Amino acid sequence: MSPPIATPRSRALGFGLRKARQARGLGLRELARGADVRPGDLSNWELGLRVPKVEEVALLLGRLQVSVEERTRLLELAENAREPNWLERDMPDAPPILTTLAEYERTAASIFSWQPMLVHGLLQTADYAEAILAHGGAPPALVEQRLRVRMIRQAALRERGAPECSILLGEIALRQRVGGLEILLEQLRHLLDLPPRLAVRVIPFGGDFHPGLNGSFSVFEYSDLPAIVFLDQHRGSAYIYDEDQVADYKAAARTVSSLAMDSAESREFIEGVIAELEA
Repeated sequence: MSPPIATPRSRALGFGLRKARQARGLGLRELARGADVRPGDLSNWELGLRVPKVEEVALLLGRLQVSVEERTRLLELAENAREPNWLERDMPDAPPILTTLAEYERTAASIFSWQPMLVHGLLQTADYAEAILAHGGAPPALVEQRLRVRMIRQAALRERGAPECSILLGEIALRQRVGGLEILLEQLRHLLDLPPRLAVRVIPFGGDFHPGLNGSFSVFEYSDLPAIVFLDQHRGSAYIYDEDQVADYKAAARTVSSLAMDSAESREFIEGVIAELEA
């Protein structure tokens, strides 16, 4: 069984419950004992990994003595936390890990991402993305489904009010011939035609060690929730919610950002790679 995923709605509910508990100066076990719930259940609720029933939330709020306004807000979250998000309604057969990622991206205030080896999924052309998704003989229906999700994710970040994105690419990502030379050239030209909200900067190959050499990662910042980190790997992906670990990744993001060329220099660098490949 796949591990539970904290959706944006369940996470907002859990964060509200945790803030209310901390405002009363209660420990997690103390509140769990007073509300007659298991500490493990309460912990999962606060993390957003599980969604409590409305009556369970009402019981907790009664113990925490929150304001009428906050009680109403959290009960509404509890009632709606299990409802499908915008992408789940359009694609009910899409994997939860992808629909949740799309919702995290769409609701973020800002996104930072470091991709050393491949062009970021939010920047990929359809042909480039298909070359990656179809690798290894994946069933055509699965490739089509995941490609559609990827294109919908991109479209959402072009809408009014979408988050600002700072995406750093390693030089190798610009030279790796995913799908062949023509597909790569099309992809590189696409990077030169992105809206200002999607800021792309390049880190040239070489230099000393930096934390980005350990692999790709993304940091999602929110206006009313703590930041989270997303790790996307070959056989799976994971979210990091722990505040200390997220702080470490945010520090790594600052270090990696300090090594990247600015937007104008990055554009010139990409144009130079295109010229080399076309020669």
